[in-house]
Amino acid sequence: MRIAIPVETDQGLAAPRSGHFGHAAYFTIATVEDGEVTGVEVVKNVEHGEHGCGGVIQHALDQNLDAIIATGMGMPPYSRFTAGGVAVYAEGETPIAGDVLAKFLDGKVQPMDPANACRH
Repeated sequence: MRIAIPVETDQGLAAPRSGHFGHAAYFTIATVEDGEVTGVEVVKNVEHGEHGCGGVIQHALDQNLDAIIATGMGMPPYSRFTAGGVAVYAEGETPIAGDVLAKFLDGKVQPMDPANACRH
């Protein structure tokens, strides 16, 4: 399973989370097998201003993700991810990517409720 977390820096699991999926500078992507992290990579995001939200969504989809854990996102990205087979989870309390991943692996992160999508 490949899980992406939008982050602000290229520090992998030590990176601070981004408060907005579309404007994240990077994605920390963890590969998890049998509940264990087997790999971590950092992927630079495309510029939201240059590519728009659609470009950011496609860039993330191109990473062959199974899930994304964001503090939140709007309906267009949510809809495109779920249509592309990517599960969307929401967790907005934990500031560091590795701690978010640990919480997810412990079953403490819930799927995003589309009723809570950002409206901007």
